[in-house]
Amino acid sequence: MSENSIQERGATAKNASFKCADTSTSSRNHALNAIADALDHHRAAIKQANASDIKRSQAEKLAAPLLKRLAFDDAKIDSVIQGIRDLIVLDDPIGQTKLATELDTGLDLYRVTCPIGVIGIIFESRPDAFVQISVLCLKSGNAVLLKGGREALETNRILYQIISNATAQIGYPDHWIQNLESREDVSDMLALDDTIDLIIPRGSNAFVRYIMEHTNIPVMGHSEGLCHVYIDASADPKKAIPVAVDAKSQSVAVCNAEETLLIHESIAPVILPPLKKAMDAAGVHLRGDLAVRNIIDAEIANDSDWQTEYLDYILSIKIVKNLSEAIDHINHFGSGHTDVIVTEDLESARKFTAQVDSAGVFVNCSSRFADGFRYGFGAEVGISTAKLHARGPVGLDGLVSYKYKLLGHGQIVEDYENGSKHFTHRPLHQQCPL
Repeated sequence: MSENSIQERGATAKNASFKCADTSTSSRNHALNAIADALDHHRAAIKQANASDIKRSQAEKLAAPLLKRLAFDDAKIDSVIQGIRDLIVLDDPIGQTKLATELDTGLDLYRVTCPIGVIGIIFESRPDAFVQISVLCLKSGNAVLLKGGREALETNRILYQIISNATAQIGYPDHWIQNLESREDVSDMLALDDTIDLIIPRGSNAFVRYIMEHTNIPVMGHSEGLCHVYIDASADPKKAIPVAVDAKSQSVAVCNAEETLLIHESIAPVILPPLKKAMDAAGVHLRGDLAVRNIIDAEIANDSDWQTEYLDYILSIKIVKNLSEAIDHINHFGSGHTDVIVTEDLESARKFTAQVDSAGVFVNCSSRFADGFRYGFGAEVGISTAKLHARGPVGLDGLVSYKYKLLGHGQIVEDYENGSKHFTHRPLHQQCPL
């Protein structure tokens, strides 16, 4: 795609975003219903396109975990359709009054949520992400440019056609969604700082850094997930082992999967033998430091293992002396995504959740819960490891900004400067009428 054409598509998306911002709750929910119905109606064509992607990716030796993420069968189609139905019943994120203040009699200030505008999203091969991102942007009144992975080329293409046609048929603003396909589109997109308001990249730390360094557009980084589980001295093995196994093996090629397991030295002899048995049963290959290998059979873990997001059936294990060492390790090697403590000690849980610098800090549960759908956000566009605007799973609330609406009756600043009028700054308990 040429630079001019991507500029034109950015401009049409920008124009569409103004119209999307003025849509009603009912019109957006009507559009979501139309998308859900269309996906159900065209599922055979979706699966056919997906089969082509899988066949090509198998020939290109795509890794097995990534092939699993690429598959878009009836179960996944059912899941995204249900996700859309769930999204419809969520509160409208647009037009919510977050602050109301009387500046003076008849001069009322409101802070009201509004769409961000045009969002550019670059993501991995999962076709279900294409649908989830699209419908979240629609519900929040944003226009969106999507660049998926080459692996899902045919699937994303037909999903775009189905979604675009479904919303056009019910009168939703044209060009609110656009599908980008070539690698060159990414570079061209990064130059559209006059039309794209936010970029959300989903990929490795190196990829996110590349995006940040090559654009003037604000970037909400969704980088790698180097997640940890720490088993504390007071942990209950009946909780610790299932949590550690689920966090690693429930789905390995995802950003909220456990990559490193830390174990307090006092409980390691109790935990490691049954843990190895459970991990072996789940097909997980273990790597450990010397202290771990003195208790169980495992390959040698070196320094690079502590900073590797495997996205595979591999887990590195380290024995630590105490909670403080575990926290230091996580803050040094972690990616700020999601980290877990398994403990029966309330003070250990408090210290862990206060000092671990991650978007998600969990107690006695799997890191796999770090997900917008599981949080009740109606899916997510990504999980942000940044600290500004949005952090953690980015759902509807992360896709809106706000504007100040000041409603007056002819007031002028000069009257307040010369002292003939005075501010009251009285809180109002009412919604903005506009």
